[in-house]
Amino acid sequence: MTATRTPDAPRPARPGRGLTVADAMEPWDYQITDDSTVDRANDILRSADVEYLLVRDHDGRCEGVVTRTGLRSFRIRSWSTDRIVIGATSHQRGPFAWPTMGLALAAIAMRVKRLTIWPVVDEDGYLLGILTADRAAVLLAVPPAHAGSC
Repeated sequence: MTATRTPDAPRPARPGRGLTVADAMEPWDYQITDDSTVDRANDILRSADVEYLLVRDHDGRCEGVVTRTGLRSFRIRSWSTDRIVIGATSHQRGPFAWPTMGLALAAIAMRVKRLTIWPVVDEDGYLLGILTADRAAVLLAVPPAHAGSC
């Protein structure tokens, strides 16, 4: 009998060293620039039906994450949201995960920081994807597949 590998079980990028963030990260298309208004962010959050947006600076580098919950207080004071820019709000900022970071270490860091998502950036700060706490937990709970006979 041969053990089989499930199609969506990732292979470690560095054999013998375990899973990395690159093995678990996912793409995320919902982004906003830090000079966009809170109104614009709220419009995107509503229309895309997402809980968070990644924030980019004027050079396109990842600056952080703004959440629907974090913008809740601005929805109450709607008269000011057309003037307040995302960069002036309190939102999750770096440091961010990097693709070669061990997944177990990233999961611990996310747990300590109480993060549900964590942007993954390259060495220049450009966004590569996101790591979610749920995805990390699922992948770390999956026992490694062993090839061979029983």
